[in-house]
Amino acid sequence: MKVLLLKDPKDKESGPDPYIKELGLYGFEATLIPVLSFEFISLESLFEKLSHPECYGGLVFTSPRALEAIKICLKENSKNEAWSKSLKQRWNTKPAYVVGKATASLVEEVGLTPQGEKSGNAEKLAEYICSREKPNSSALLFPCGALKREVLPTVLREKGIPLESLTVYQTTQHTDLQESLSSYFSQQGIPASVVFFSPSGVKFCLQHIQKLSGDFINNIKFAAIGPTTAEAMEAAGVPVSCTAESPTPQALAAGIQKALHLQNC
Repeated sequence: MKVLLLKDPKDKESGPDPYIKELGLYGFEATLIPVLSFEFISLESLFEKLSHPECYGGLVFTSPRALEAIKICLKENSKNEAWSKSLKQRWNTKPAYVVGKATASLVEEVGLTPQGEKSGNAEKLAEYICSREKPNSSALLFPCGALKREVLPTVLREKGIPLESLTVYQTTQHTDLQESLSSYFSQQGIPASVVFFSPSGVKFCLQHIQKLSGDFINNIKFAAIGPTTAEAMEAAGVPVSCTAESPTPQALAAGIQKALHLQNC
């Protein structure tokens, strides 16, 4: 059975993509199609803020892309030297809150210690932060994307916990998306399941998939990586057959197996 994953592949250096690997263990033939492109912005401003840990109570990351922005900053020798010599150590006296495992591993790559990685979504991370931070303390620095949801900022604001957001990337449609989808459907046919990994993925892909599937669209089991994506799918009129219990390859593969097994009973 074929599964179409609408996500970017994991870095080539770290071996095969964990989602393809995990689905393969269940006997699924999974294919990745990159959906999004990211443009990084305000990087000078980001490093300026990172240069003053004394002004902040900690860091908040809800996306791997925010860490990519930091890594781009650290490619400059002078900035990398400043980070390695003192900034990293000074930030490590403060919490670095993260939403999930993928973000946590990138936080570790830049030398920081992540907290809250079991949260899995912005709502739960906000609750976790509120249980650990005092109202009216120093602001938490939140590098984020232009399309960030307001859930986390709203919850923290209501609890009196200051948050300073800085937009460090913008999300656009991948230039090859339409061509990649057309090529997949013409060569592989209609997949048994299609997995969305973000609300942006729903926005950019759904129309193409509906057109390419035609009358067979009702045969596809649509899956979501988490509740936020599932909400976006439902809002777009897509029946959600499966939402991963946590945003991990294991939970997604188990959910898809269950959804497709029920269909075959």
